[in-house]
Formats: sequence, C-alpha cells, structure tokens
Amino acid sequence: MALPAAGAALALSGAVLAAAPAQASGGAPVPPRPAVTERPATASPAELAHRVRESGAALKSDTPAAPGAEPEAGPSTEAPSGRIDPKIIGGTNASISEAPWMVQLHYYDDKGTTDTADDEGYFCGGTLVAPAKVLTAAHCVYGLDWAENGAVLAGTAQLPEGNDLHGGRVAGVWRQWVNPTYRPSSISGGDLAVLTLGEALPYKTLRPTTSGDTASYANGTPATVYGWGRTSSTSQDISPTLKKATVPMRSDASCTSYWGSDFVPGQMACAGTPASGQDAGTVSPCNGDSGGPLVVNGRIAGVVSWGVEDCVASGAYGVYAKVSSYVGEVNSRVDDTDLDFDGLADLFARTPGGDAYEYYSLGDRWPYLDNRLSLGDWGGVSLVRQGDLDRDFYQDYVYRASDGVLYTLAFNGVDAYDSIRVGGGWNVMKDLRVPGDLSGDALPDLVAKDKYGVLWLYPGKGDGTFGSRVRIGGGWAKYTITGKGDYNRDGRPDLLARDGSGVLWLYPGTGKAAPALGSRVRVGGGWSVYSAFATAGDVTGDGRPDLLARDGSGVMWLYKGTGKSGTATFKTRVRVGGGWNAFNLFG
Repeated sequence: MALPAAGAALALSGAVLAAAPAQASGGAPVPPRPAVTERPATASPAELAHRVRESGAALKSDTPAAPGAEPEAGPSTEAPSGRIDPKIIGGTNASISEAPWMVQLHYYDDKGTTDTADDEGYFCGGTLVAPAKVLTAAHCVYGLDWAENGAVLAGTAQLPEGNDLHGGRVAGVWRQWVNPTYRPSSISGGDLAVLTLGEALPYKTLRPTTSGDTASYANGTPATVYGWGRTSSTSQDISPTLKKATVPMRSDASCTSYWGSDFVPGQMACAGTPASGQDAGTVSPCNGDSGGPLVVNGRIAGVVSWGVEDCVASGAYGVYAKVSSYVGEVNSRVDDTDLDFDGLADLFARTPGGDAYEYYSLGDRWPYLDNRLSLGDWGGVSLVRQGDLDRDFYQDYVYRASDGVLYTLAFNGVDAYDSIRVGGGWNVMKDLRVPGDLSGDALPDLVAKDKYGVLWLYPGKGDGTFGSRVRIGGGWAKYTITGKGDYNRDGRPDLLARDGSGVLWLYPGTGKAAPALGSRVRVGGGWSVYSAFATAGDVTGDGRPDLLARDGSGVMWLYKGTGKSGTATFKTRVRVGGGWNAFNLFG
C-alpha cells in the first residue's frame, strides 16, 4: 500500500442526545486556562504618538518614499529597483466613512543620535484586512523594523497635525511579514506585506479578492485607488486628506508595452489611463500612496506598488501588486492559528488523564513541535478545537463539556480567558471543525457532523458564538472531517475528509454558505494507517496549511501543504517523533 499524501482529523464524540444543538449565551468557565501567554509589548501610546508626529515633521521637510532606489523616469529594460512609492493625482476627497479600513503607516527612526540629519521618516498607506492585520506593500516594510519605529493611525481621513490625530486611533506594530518571494531589487515577486498590530481596532475591514478572480482584472473594469500621496508632480507634499480616484483596469499587454520587462504579468496588475505628461489629464497614484488598496467590486484586487518618477510621464500606467496571485499567503497570515504569538500554527493535545498541553511550532525545522506549555486539567471535555473566532488575533478554544454543552474560551481583552456558553445538546454531533470562513463573511465558522451523517455549517458571529445552521449535505457518516485553512490556495478555506476506505478528499470552499463546498478532489488513499489526526494550520510558516497525522505506533507525521489541489496537495511526509499515543485528544 502506498503511503498517503496527507492526513485527516481525530473525530471525538460523547453520548448522543436526541435534540439538535442549542444556541445560547452566558455560562461559567469549565477548563482552566493560564494567564495570557507573555508576548512582546508594543510601544506606549506616548511613544507611538511621538513616532507619528516626528514622521509627519520629516515628511514636511523632505518627502521620502518607502526605502529603496528611485523609480525609473520612463520605459526601461532595467528593473526600477528602489524608492518606488506612488500617489493620487487627479483624485477627489474621500471620507473615512466610505473607506473605514484605510490606515496610515508612519515610520520614524532617529538612529539613536541627536543629529537630525540621519533621521528617517517614511509614510505609506495600508488596509485593515482584519481588526489587527494591515495589508500593505512589501517595499514599505522590507528592511525596516516597524515594531521598533513604526505606528499605524486608523479611523481618520486626515493626516495628523502635531498632536492632533483628528479623532484617529494609533496602534503599534507587533509583528511584520514580508512576502518571501518579494525581490526588493526589482519590486517583483509579489510586493505584499502584512503587519500584525498590538491590538484589534474597531473599524470595518476590507477583504482581499480570491485567486480565481479574473473579472476584476479584465480590461476596462472600473477600480478605485485610495491614498494620502502627492497630488501634484511639481510638489513633494502629500495630501493632508484621504483621496480616491477611479481608474480602469488594463491588460498586461498595456503595461508591458510601456514598462517592458519591468512589468511581470501574474505578479503585477496594470491600471489607469496613460498619463498625459502633466497633472492636467492625469489620474494616477503617486509617492505616499504605496501600500494602499486598488478596490474592485468591494475587494482588494491590487496594492499600490510602483510607477514613473513624478507619476505623470506621458503614456505611463500605474503598477499594482496582483493580490489574487498571493491571496493564499496573505490569508495565512491573517488567520495564523498562533497560540504563542510567533506567527506559526501550534497544537493542542490532551492525555486520557486530562492533562492538556500547547505544543509550539518551531517552523520548518525538526522536530517541528516543541516547548510545550501545560494548561492543567482538561479532563471534563470531550472535544477541543482552535480558532480565532472573535477576530482579536488571540486564538480561542471551542470545547465541548461532558454534558454536551459547547463553549468558546476567548481572551477577555484585558488579562485572562473567559468561557462563553454557546449552547447545549452538542453531544449529538460526532465531530466539530473550525476550518475558517466558509460562509464568505470574513468570520470563522464551525462545521459539525451529526449522528445521522448530516454535515452542518454554523456561521460565526464574530463573538465566539454561531448563527443559524445551514445544511451542507448528507451521507457523511463514514467520513472523518478535518482541515483548517486554504489548501488549494484560492483564497477560500477548505474541508478535508477521509472516507471509510481510507481515501482522503479535498472539498474546496466556495466562499458562500450554500453551497459551502465544491466538487471534491481525491488527495490519495491509504489513510486508514493513522489512528488520530490533527489540523493546526500553517505549522511551517510558509503560508500554506499543513496536516499532522499519528500512526498506530504513536509516531506523529507532518504533511506540508503545497497550495495545490489533488494528489499534489501535500509533500512527502516527514517524521515529527514518537510517543504521541500518550494523547487521546487533539485540537
């Protein structure tokens, strides 16, 4: 028998109740949880305000773009490697109410000296794609320490004036991720980055498009770009208020005809009308707009990347990072299944005696899981699943008590975890999973398989509870469901299921509640060799979800995700280690 190419998840069940699961709120905590895992502190509010103020002062004296070299002045066969940072010329004012997800990225580094000549100040735009996640351009982040020197200002359409933030709210950066395929010398390879903030912000978010989206890039499709960048080719000043402009999407051939090999189809998107050679007649992003969104049909289709120097050279088009090509990697950073705040997916495991542990990922190096933390006695639960249900970037636990009551254990926003009572009657379910946002509303959902083999989708409400269930379908009695994340890299979470003969199937998510799943794709056979399976998410940190599988002898195996579908969904398994028969429940 050939070794399987991936794994499914351990199905745990208790006594079956006749009633369907109830939905309710309130209730007391059941299992213990230690105090919040210690995490790096972000800068104080006073320090963040100082960075914003000094960044603004630096911009007024000299408006540097994001780090790098200057953009080319026109068509060239050489890469535009450098300080490439577009603006909006020919735009109109935009209110923060119509773009509540827009944020300002302020960077200031005094180099630790009293000499102001070596001070660095940078400005970029960004988009809240989750309450604590900002999507921006890689060239706005690459080579800089945003946790040490950066600040994010949200909730205002105006640039700060001294200490006046115009009603905005400033947050610190906790962690930064730059697309690993990005190449700063040519601004190619996917000019995208994600900043994780030190707190969840109370503003609406905007979602990236999906990988299968071709309509948004069709020639002539209207798109809107937002930013605070320069509004004139003759002035270095960026705009004091948020601007927007409507531009048409253009074919790859349009940008290739002007930019030559500097424009890389598939990695970059082309938009705009050819610049007129002067401000009049030109509508284009410019310096200061870098990192801002290009919005098509309510989704982020592009991120402002680079353009011609001063932005109005005759015939020039704006160039954007093509979000659809990298949405899988971006979404993995937004929902990163991280228990110890290092950006890697971690694992919950419990012994038959009730002793529970968090095993922390080491990334893409053996033994992959290590440095466990004891959570105490979790003997009173029959099932545990992980997921950030309230979108505060603290991972939550969904757990079922022995009496069939389902709870969500979530961070209370201050200093501890509290249990939220979801409802009773959940022992009727043979298995539960939290695969991600299957319903397409940007909130993680729950999938449950009942004793009759019917699969149900419970849409998440974003507060640790769930809405009215939607029937996915019947005939699932002999399937073990599993999966957490986007396995085929199309920007939508998927579900994995092992059938009674040991074949593993990939059920692609559709991005809507009904039908929630598309036509299944066969991953491979032979999965019956495993006695238990766990799905933590992206363990290795490469932006693709993985699988963990325990065989009958107690050896745990890691199947690294590839972002592909079918038999190529996972790489050849690698051995994590033995002794995992000590556990009878995985998250």
